[in-house]
Amino acid sequence: MGWLDAAEGLLSGPRGRRLCWTLLDAGDHPGWARVRQGGFAGDLTGLTRKLATCVSLADLAHIAATIDDLALLTALAETVDRARYWGAPDKEDRALSDPAVQEALLPVAEAVTGTPAAQWWPTPVAIDSQQYVEWLDEHGSPPALTGAAAELAAWRTTTIDDERSARKRPKDPSAPWGGHWWSAPIPSRLPSTTRSIPGLGAVGLALIEDGFGQRNARCWPVETRPGARIYEISSSYQWTEMVGRYPIDVSKSRRHDWWRATGWAGRWLIPDFVAVAADYDAVHLSVAGYLTTAGRALSVDDARTVLAGWDPDQTFWLTEVLTSSGPPTNWVDLDDWRLGWTLSGASVQPEQKPNYQPEQRRLRSRDCGKLIT
Repeated sequence: MGWLDAAEGLLSGPRGRRLCWTLLDAGDHPGWARVRQGGFAGDLTGLTRKLATCVSLADLAHIAATIDDLALLTALAETVDRARYWGAPDKEDRALSDPAVQEALLPVAEAVTGTPAAQWWPTPVAIDSQQYVEWLDEHGSPPALTGAAAELAAWRTTTIDDERSARKRPKDPSAPWGGHWWSAPIPSRLPSTTRSIPGLGAVGLALIEDGFGQRNARCWPVETRPGARIYEISSSYQWTEMVGRYPIDVSKSRRHDWWRATGWAGRWLIPDFVAVAADYDAVHLSVAGYLTTAGRALSVDDARTVLAGWDPDQTFWLTEVLTSSGPPTNWVDLDDWRLGWTLSGASVQPEQKPNYQPEQRRLRSRDCGKLIT
């Protein structure tokens, strides 16, 4: 399915729907304040006509043709930050799951998939512009370019041990229990990278699920050995196909978190990345793949799987095919209310950081980087 024909697919995923909603700021159009409040309250029943009217009053074609990469990434960054897979969807995500709401948002999805600024979103890994982000606030380290096999083996052992120990947990999926909720090869020291774009050292600086307000980072350019085998995830089908080919059962360890997130109480699978590494050197999740796939309970035969804990455009490198390709650059986030990463020769000192309030940051970021103004 071509990206220009992918508007309905974008609305099939909770993150894609949330992006369209985040972009929709219709200002003083009649009825918008009531629609917005309905979304905050988690119920847009009876408001879909007003929503459709607000969409129709916006000049989508003009704005979609003129919005730039960084402005669009600001809205995407908020969408990614709101992802959660260890509890019930928040009120806005629940409101946006209504098919009538999705129909009203279709013109927004068409504008997103048609804008030139988003045409790289479904593309394969950008081999020539990969950057590893070292988070200096978290005492990070340069990319680990060796030891991939040992890291994967340790990840698999931890995953199996966690599943085995989870046999003691309550069988009732609604029991107040939590644990590992991700389906990425983490925690591990496997390097993961994203591409750089003009004005931003790596999109991984901005597109972070459940971020902690990191302010200082170092971007390390890396290059890939010629002929590296990369599995591409640009749709939900490609994710479920990989899980079906290389499954590992995590039903007991994911049961409670993923039931709260999706409502499915049956078997759960994630990829066995040790098995994946026998055939592929890396797995890349495109932005389009993320928006259409993340957070959904997707069928793999009689089981389900969730893409959780991945960031858009992220590539996990499963074998030793990366080498350093130049000196790193330092980046600092000077503006806590928007996409404020700036190339810097020095880092913000800890005493310079503002008192970080995650909920306040999310609410304020809603006022920046809109597609529709």
